[in-house]
Amino acid sequence: MTQPASALSLDDELDEPPFPVSVVADALRQFGKAARAQQLYMANNPMHLRAMDAVRDSFRALWRESEALVLQISDSEFCWLGRAVVEEPGRTSDSLPWLFYKDGVRELTMLPGFEDEELGILLQLIQRTRLASSDDDDILSLLWGQEFSCLQYRYVELGGEAAATLTGATAEPGSRIESPQSVESGGAEVLTSSAVARMDDYDSTLYFLDDGEIDYLQREIRADFSSDLRSQVIASLLDTYEQETDPTVREEIAGVLDQLLLVTLSVTHFRAAAYLIREATITAGRALDILESENQRLLALADRLSEPETLEELLTALEHTALRPPQPDLHELFAQLRPKALETVLGWIGRSRNAELRALLESAGSKMASAHSAELVRLIGSDDDVVAFEAIRRAGSTKAAAAVPSLAGTLAHGPPNMRLASVTALSQIASPGAMQALERALGDEDSDVRIAAVRVLAAGGYGVAVARIEAHLRSRELKEGSLAEKMAFFESYGELCGDAGVEFLEAMVGGRRLLGKREPSEVRACAVVALGRIGTSRANQVLQRLGGDTDIIVRNAVSRVLRGG
Repeated sequence: MTQPASALSLDDELDEPPFPVSVVADALRQFGKAARAQQLYMANNPMHLRAMDAVRDSFRALWRESEALVLQISDSEFCWLGRAVVEEPGRTSDSLPWLFYKDGVRELTMLPGFEDEELGILLQLIQRTRLASSDDDDILSLLWGQEFSCLQYRYVELGGEAAATLTGATAEPGSRIESPQSVESGGAEVLTSSAVARMDDYDSTLYFLDDGEIDYLQREIRADFSSDLRSQVIASLLDTYEQETDPTVREEIAGVLDQLLLVTLSVTHFRAAAYLIREATITAGRALDILESENQRLLALADRLSEPETLEELLTALEHTALRPPQPDLHELFAQLRPKALETVLGWIGRSRNAELRALLESAGSKMASAHSAELVRLIGSDDDVVAFEAIRRAGSTKAAAAVPSLAGTLAHGPPNMRLASVTALSQIASPGAMQALERALGDEDSDVRIAAVRVLAAGGYGVAVARIEAHLRSRELKEGSLAEKMAFFESYGELCGDAGVEFLEAMVGGRRLLGKREPSEVRACAVVALGRIGTSRANQVLQRLGGDTDIIVRNAVSRVLRGG
């Protein structure tokens, strides 16, 4: 005989559930919100009443699909037919699965009518358990004290030999569950809380826990007491915002969220501020019957923080305070900012005198630049030299190929320090377009820019630039320039030209100009170094012939090259 949906359990091994899992998930999600409302509000509070109405409606929708809801419980999940419908990792009092699991409850069965009266009773028991001290009753003891008709449960007996098997909750609705020992012996003794944790099962000494267990309990207590309730308050407000369609109520909640954002920022709780902005944005896109003005009000939280004036105030406070947020928290907050905030962040990187803050902004600015490449490209042409310089640096470090045209423009028209920074950025990007821009920089009016560009081209093996480099080697500007520039261009030429450049270099070393004059000694010695960089047999033959040159500087250069110097 086919079992109705009410009787289906994990043992039935269904390939597909009899109805959508989302129906069960929604009912349990509303159950969790009601439990949170029970924790935060009085019973007559409108927020509490709305949460109760929502969970009752969701269970009534569930009963249209099924005659019962059977949930298996692990330390972090509620499962239905082998499918996780609630996942709450973390063994704290905030986790509903853990709340039942730690006291031995392994299965809950809810029947139609549960949502009328017994739902409120169960939520009260959950709240009592969360607030209970070590001497108070646990959730299982509290369940035993109630006469439920639409709620059944199964449990394991903790600390006893029967812990491997599930017992209880197989009787008719409303019947009392007996202890495993009395069932096996045929007795009728009612199970009491001592069956869950009997001191006789433990060492009778005062300190019966070992050191590892004591450390574990201390860690859990510290974690529970140090947990941040701000995220729970924010979640509760946004849950109410989604459920409540009254514009007056939504406007009031939006005002509260504004104040919370200011408070969290003022005390540098950036993780909570980031959570508020992120969840408000999600709510703006998910809330039913939301007006455009309401939608914009929620989205304005991120816009407000991204405004230059607001962000300047925040960074000024960080510049002059000893408090420092954890770096991941600041990254999480900056990830919620609008692209226009990148300009303020880059400006502060170049101006901040606080080394710790500057390091945080460097990392956060790089992440923002990677996420908002279009804004980064725009800022390369900023009138603020500090912002433009930092934008150029970020374009290189993030290898933003989209920034190559803007960097090429800076290389053509910017001041020397910007042109030099653009050369570095283009070398990091190293795309074909970037290398073409660097080739044009060989004719820059600043020698530092020319040197940097030619070395990058040589290191990248950009052979197309050989003709332009050779033209510069023939120019008067090079011969009148510094030794560093001569060396850079000759060495780069030798790296790129191959045997095709041997004839030109040999003529430069041994040939004579008009009126029988030779090239200056420095130029001839640099040409010898370039021949050594070519390193082919033909180049070595020329070097051998030059070993007897009359110029001592040239002879020394040849000697060093042949020795591998």
